[in-house]
Amino acid sequence: MSPLGQAVDDYLRLRRALGFKLERHGRLLPSLVSFLESAGAATLTTQLALAWATALEGKPDEWAVRLSIARGFAAYLQSLDPATEVPPADLLPRRRRRANPYLYTQAEISALMSATETLRFPLNRATYRTVIGLLATTGMRTGELIALDRDDLDRRDRTLLVRNAKFADTRLLPLHQSTTGALGAYADLRDELWPEARTPAFFISTAGTRLAYANVYMTFQHLVRAAGLQPRSEHCHPRLHDFRH
Repeated sequence: MSPLGQAVDDYLRLRRALGFKLERHGRLLPSLVSFLESAGAATLTTQLALAWATALEGKPDEWAVRLSIARGFAAYLQSLDPATEVPPADLLPRRRRRANPYLYTQAEISALMSATETLRFPLNRATYRTVIGLLATTGMRTGELIALDRDDLDRRDRTLLVRNAKFADTRLLPLHQSTTGALGAYADLRDELWPEARTPAFFISTAGTRLAYANVYMTFQHLVRAAGLQPRSEHCHPRLHDFRH
């Protein structure tokens, strides 16, 4: 492994130990190293970082993301090699506007839950009705909900254990009695329909497997249409993430 490749491994290991997942960094930084090695460069400069970041044709917002990732690595690398140049933060400003949060009303949440009746299978209907209710009452992230296992629900103490959350945190969520009851009712139905578990996951698909984010996203879009929810502006659309607000 080259010194730059080793530096990437060390950088990712250090930041992941601090709780950052860095999945995109893990894909892109080896590409940056290959670019530098192909150019015969022993270290990272602003010019080379810019050339690598803009190697994708016609994607300015992606360029800015790539350069930001290169900047973080360059700052680490500079502590090892003072010849490293850290690109300016405003060299490629991002032009994409952050979405405005969609603040759901109680009526809209009820409409989304009622819209689950349009789904094909009883388990699907129960799964997504409970998913929407849990997101709305706890503000969990969708990935955290998908990662829940059966043992994470404590019906007696009315708590939910959330593992491997952002920054690798684990936290205990207190639940309202009605939320605990809804989760318990879902678990009973799930176990009745799938008595022999194929996965430890709390929420399962009709195939008996853990939910996949892509399927949750597509089903949510279907529910939004079925419930008649409309964008409030160009930058304010119903999103799964917005239950956190």
